[in-house]
Amino acid sequence: MRRPILRYGEAVLRDPAGPVTGWTPELQQLVDDMIETMHAAPGIGLAAPQIGVGLRLFVVDLSVGRDPSALKVLANPEFVERHGLQCEEEGCLSVPGFNATVPRPQRVVIRGEDRDGRIQTYEGVGLLARAFQHEMDHLDGRVFLHRLKPLRRMLIERRITRLRRRGRW
Repeated sequence: MRRPILRYGEAVLRDPAGPVTGWTPELQQLVDDMIETMHAAPGIGLAAPQIGVGLRLFVVDLSVGRDPSALKVLANPEFVERHGLQCEEEGCLSVPGFNATVPRPQRVVIRGEDRDGRIQTYEGVGLLARAFQHEMDHLDGRVFLHRLKPLRRMLIERRITRLRRRGRW
């Protein structure tokens, strides 16, 4: 089932997410809903807080549904390593219509539980490293705007405020 994606400004997007404590049928359904929602958007990643669920859980799929082996599901993820620097344009399903150049690690190693509760470790380079860091930020109550220089962030937030006043956000 597709779920609505919350937009920047919602409280759950500002709060750190809580741990996943067991793989219940309801949690499995949540993962299925997240995957469907992400692919329909279309996007390459989605964190549970973006659909209003304050759990440390995200999905990433650089293939946008074209390659089932590209799908990654991680609960309670943590970084093992982060190296290098890349500065690329980035957007977010919770901040539609806005992009900015964001500094991120060039390479990361991340570890977390897959949807069967098994510990998995993934290495991400380039776009995959960027996607992992982006989704981890959501689990910590941050969006890519928080990584921008203050003036750039302020300009985007002002535009969002105007959109909100007009009922378009």
